[in-house]
Amino acid sequence: MKTHRGAAKRFKKTASGRVRRRCAYHGHILTKKSAKRRRRLRSGAWVFAGEAKMISRIIG
Repeated sequence: MKTHRGAAKRFKKTASGRVRRRCAYHGHILTKKSAKRRRRLRSGAWVFAGEAKMISRIIG
């Protein structure tokens, strides 16, 4: 099965097999967001287990 290139750019698989993603709302219009919120958005987030199974299959 081919790798889904769009998904491969958005998700990364860790050594333990879990899937990480970027937080939403950190792309633009950052001036109105508080420093605390921007700092929290900087770190990634985990993908939920049900979705992680499907995502890990398409990212290879």
